[in-house]
Amino acid sequence: MAVPGLAMPWRRRMNGRDPEEEGRASTPLELLFDLCFVVAIAQAAAQLAHGIEENHAVAATGGFVMVFFAIWWAWMNFTWFASSYDTDDVPYRLLTLLQMAGVLILAAGVPAALNDYDFAMVTVGYAVMRIPMVLQWLRAAREHPEGRRTAQRYALGIAVVQVLWLLRLLLPHPFDYIGFVVLAVAEVAVPPWAERTRPTSFHPEHIAERYGLFTIIVLGEVILAATVAFQGSQASGLTLDLVLVAVGALLLMFGIWWIYFLGGDEHGFRSLRTALTWGYGHFLVFAAVAALGAGLETAVQLAEHEAHVAPLVAGFAVAVPVALYVLVIMVLRGLVWPSGTLTPLLVTLAAVLILACAFLAPVAGIGVSVLAMGIVLAAALAWFLRLRHA
Repeated sequence: MAVPGLAMPWRRRMNGRDPEEEGRASTPLELLFDLCFVVAIAQAAAQLAHGIEENHAVAATGGFVMVFFAIWWAWMNFTWFASSYDTDDVPYRLLTLLQMAGVLILAAGVPAALNDYDFAMVTVGYAVMRIPMVLQWLRAAREHPEGRRTAQRYALGIAVVQVLWLLRLLLPHPFDYIGFVVLAVAEVAVPPWAERTRPTSFHPEHIAERYGLFTIIVLGEVILAATVAFQGSQASGLTLDLVLVAVGALLLMFGIWWIYFLGGDEHGFRSLRTALTWGYGHFLVFAAVAALGAGLETAVQLAEHEAHVAPLVAGFAVAVPVALYVLVIMVLRGLVWPSGTLTPLLVTLAAVLILACAFLAPVAGIGVSVLAMGIVLAAALAWFLRLRHA
């Protein structure tokens, strides 16, 4: 007797998935793919925290943005492709496995990139992630005639830009910075150019779920920072600052989670342009949450008197990511939520007050500063929920 699931064909025809498919959820392969990114995100956040603690916040932030762009863009490209063409057969799984290897190579190169400005391994890891993506699009072009031109454009665009990323390693400093900006713009321009011929059949609910799951993964960095605070209190003795940082971190983490999962985003994907703008905007969402993890780690180190950084800098290391997250979420929700649902004045006021809380760090301590940020975010969320359900 055949065992259900084991009789699946070695290869399926790669046709476009039905965007109206019922019950479309993330597959175990997609979840495993996301899990590989945990390592890369953790490395990037840890190195950002180290840079801030050593008073190199500007340089560390620049390196963090560059590395995080590679992480986010590779994840986003796979996610949208899978929403349209996931066959879950053997060739598809093997190419996805190769992309996972690229993620791990990139993660291994993050310390060298952020500490020594050596992007060789990060670039190689990025290439290992992108080459399978080209092969996936070429397969879609061959097996899905209706979307052939679009798939061919994707394959060509990704391949050309990837070659240019490798050539960027030859640029002397600071021209490599200019090269990064130019190539980042080229990367984000490929989907609008490719989709111009015939839009791919992405699944709105699937996309929204995938982004939500990745948000939870990035939030893991914030949870880790809060855990470190509790561990630090055991190792160096319980201090009020550490307890306040830990409580504030938990409030911020839970508030960020609640704000993101208010729901309804997928119903506003009225066009591919709106969906792509919403998806692109998540670079700032994900980067802000990951940076918050680094900021909280800095706050913990300052509370333990182990960070060589001014209290005000540590305060802003927490406040800026939270304020950025709140403002960006407001803009993205403005694209996909019904008109009149948001309260921009409340959101803007909350962001300003969170930034103002950073000035408490030199006066009342980093613990009070972080706790105040958590209270402001929780109060803003509670007020929004009250208005929404009034």
